[in-house]
Amino acid sequence: MDITILGIESSCDDTSAAVIRNTTLLSNVIASQAVHMKYGGVIPELASRAHQQNIVPVVDTALKEAGVAPDELDAIAFTRGPGLLGSLLVGVSFAKGLALAHDIPMVEVNHLQGHILSHFLDLPDRTLPHPDFPFLCLLVSGGHTQIVRVDSPLEMEIVGTTIDDAAGEAFDKCAKVMGLGYPGGPVIDRLAREGDPEAFRFAHPHVDGFDFSFSGLKTSFLYTLRDAVADDPDFIDRHKADLCASLQHTIVEILLKQLVRAAKEYDIRDIAVAGGVSANSGLRNGVVEEGRRRGWRTFVPEFRFTTDNAAMIAVAGYYHYLHGDFSSLDVSPVARIEELM
Repeated sequence: MDITILGIESSCDDTSAAVIRNTTLLSNVIASQAVHMKYGGVIPELASRAHQQNIVPVVDTALKEAGVAPDELDAIAFTRGPGLLGSLLVGVSFAKGLALAHDIPMVEVNHLQGHILSHFLDLPDRTLPHPDFPFLCLLVSGGHTQIVRVDSPLEMEIVGTTIDDAAGEAFDKCAKVMGLGYPGGPVIDRLAREGDPEAFRFAHPHVDGFDFSFSGLKTSFLYTLRDAVADDPDFIDRHKADLCASLQHTIVEILLKQLVRAAKEYDIRDIAVAGGVSANSGLRNGVVEEGRRRGWRTFVPEFRFTTDNAAMIAVAGYYHYLHGDFSSLDVSPVARIEELM
């Protein structure tokens, strides 16, 4: 029997709704919020207000594009956390209202697990490549950097995580110092293609196990700029591409070093990447090239599934639905990942 699920994602500054039938994507609608760009980061209050404006038309559009009526849904999957509490509250509250109005079961989803399970989506015209279990997933976003061992759709273990900044934060904070705007990651990626990745050397932190640290890299980058700009006020403008290329190269090296160590330790050759930073061309190319050298099967998501989107929430909800994991109407959103454990 086919299972049709509506996914709702509102953890940060993108309002998204998607419809899947089993694991096949029927629609995926995203409303982004450009208002945060002038502030250099997401303003939580503005984000939650924008979600309130966007949630109804986004869900309505997703259902219409899929050709599915609310009464035809088998479940509503929603992001419970982690994320901005006000933003999450909009999505959770809407899911409750729709579920109550149409007597539809609800399924809560861990946003980060959604990113990982985006690798199990299919498209109406083709089946996408899926990793076999167990596999390792390098999950890299603005707020999280993790290596996750995935033994089944609902059995995951974090084997490495950042002890300070996430990789996405390092990109965005360094971009802000250079005056590149927000979000900084895509701008750095674009400029890096024009620069020399060996032009500058930044700190490579040494961390035990499979954990990550990016605060030392960020500090090294800032000190380099401070000292150079003191002697040459135009230094950043003249070396912007090289700075971006060197920064990106260093971050990717740190990520891949720990990923390689984890793959050796667990003797796993199916390797996936997920999260917003998985859209970075340096990381995508680096993982694929590392895979060629080491005999991995590598899985890199399509660009539309790297950012926050409801398709990944819907497919995660599908597996929870199969397992009978349903939420009650008194469920509340949580901001921190620890509260989901």
